[in-house]
Amino acid sequence: MVSRLSLRAQQVEGSKTLELTMKAREMRKQGIDICIFGSGEPDFNTPQHICKSAYKAIEQGVTKYTPAGGISELRHAISDKLLEDNGLQYKPNQIIVSSGAKHSLSNIFFALINPGDEVIIPIPAWLSYWEQVKLAGGVPVFIKGKEDDDFKISPYELESAITAKTKFLLLNSPVNPTGSVYTREELEKLAEVCVNRDIMVVSDEIYEKLVYDGEEHVSIASLGQEIFDRTIVVNGFSKAYAMTGWRMGYAAAPLEIAKAMDDIQSQMTSNPTSFVQIASITALKGSQEPVREMREEYNRRRIRMVEMLQEIPRVVCSMPKGAFYVFPNIQGLLGKKAMGETISNDEVLSRMLLEHANILVVPGSSFKTENFIRLSYATDMETIEKGMTRFLDFVTNHVS
Repeated sequence: MVSRLSLRAQQVEGSKTLELTMKAREMRKQGIDICIFGSGEPDFNTPQHICKSAYKAIEQGVTKYTPAGGISELRHAISDKLLEDNGLQYKPNQIIVSSGAKHSLSNIFFALINPGDEVIIPIPAWLSYWEQVKLAGGVPVFIKGKEDDDFKISPYELESAITAKTKFLLLNSPVNPTGSVYTREELEKLAEVCVNRDIMVVSDEIYEKLVYDGEEHVSIASLGQEIFDRTIVVNGFSKAYAMTGWRMGYAAAPLEIAKAMDDIQSQMTSNPTSFVQIASITALKGSQEPVREMREEYNRRRIRMVEMLQEIPRVVCSMPKGAFYVFPNIQGLLGKKAMGETISNDEVLSRMLLEHANILVVPGSSFKTENFIRLSYATDMETIEKGMTRFLDFVTNHVS
């Protein structure tokens, strides 16, 4: 029977980790204690002053439609934030507020990509990037970052990947899944290539508040007028303010592109939730102490998780500089046997860790980088220590 689905729908790949996640849920239902390190969201509650702002807005009747691209007050607040935090001068009408940063990215791709346009994506990277590019009719072009370079791409590698069909570079820093952070100098060199070759940059900066060890988050758009004119900055509230379920993100872009994104959003989803927009103003304008406290706790967890991973034989793990992930190399375990089975790749290891050690991790192949696994330290310290102890026990007592 011929499929009734569109070709667009048929080419979308499901998550490779869904099977593991569903299995972990079933095991939990059976009363099995599972240490989950797969989640890409903060384990903290949204700060109370933000919640109270939403409650108040609902009580005051802020439950109606708003302009599709967001209320003026929020766009002004974001404009102020971008200037104060990032040195970026955007007018409020250059800012489009959407239902999460993922939604912002989707708007951008549909506004910019024509069929066959190429989008350069450094990998490892978040899997939704290339799936959204394909949905918009684009062609993902991957540059594989080297472990020795902290998985960051060089200007030479970028230059080599650019063709006549290249539309833009999709850049993420701090990086999911590696926790890498591009330095100012590295970004300056990438920006020079983009300006010289006249390609745009979509800069996903959703983890900007989560940097450690004195690292500095730098927006590539801040490195001069020529790169500013070619950059669309994407950010949101999910990671910094523990607001994943609230669904609020934004993009700042040249006016022509912002207008196109606004038009697209008005036909696809209309406005983001009205009272969440009010709460988002409070997040930006209110106390930033909860952000600092969460970052400090993530830092403690980061250090402890890496310390314990470095004690596991045949596992190599460097210290990430940002976000809330670690990305250890597990190549030393491949080809070994455990529980009567050969550990042939990172997906097999991830399944075995769930089945035999009761810990859930994400295989690196989900991010187009085999022989690694991703673990999130957006969980409590007790879970981290228990899970890493189980990982050590599995490798020490069952892998040979």
